[in-house]
Amino acid sequence: MLSEQQVTDTIGDMAADMPGFLAASLVDLDSGMTLGVYAKDESFDLTAASAYNSELVKQKQKVMEALDLHMELEDMILTLTDQIHVIKLVTPTTFLYLAADRPSTNLAIVRNAVNKHAPALAA
Repeated sequence: MLSEQQVTDTIGDMAADMPGFLAASLVDLDSGMTLGVYAKDESFDLTAASAYNSELVKQKQKVMEALDLHMELEDMILTLTDQIHVIKLVTPTTFLYLAADRPSTNLAIVRNAVNKHAPALAA
């Protein structure tokens, strides 16, 4: 498992590849606890966002089970008026949560950066 500093460094590399990066965290799915965080916007409450988004992922997995879908959840994309939020499952028990400023970037750039750096978080 990566150290908190390794997670922070990897997310920092992702931020450098993405205009509009606001904040991101690696999150333990079961507990909702952050395993590492990096934020350009210090007012962004990654602790709360991570915990609530772990519940969102668990609920989506329950929906998939109820629908008898035999596939794995890869990611979730939420577009808000001024932000893009991406939840990317990194391992079966961890996910990356990322927020970006929508006017400063686009979904393709965000997904490219996430997909480029997420494998390093699975180590």
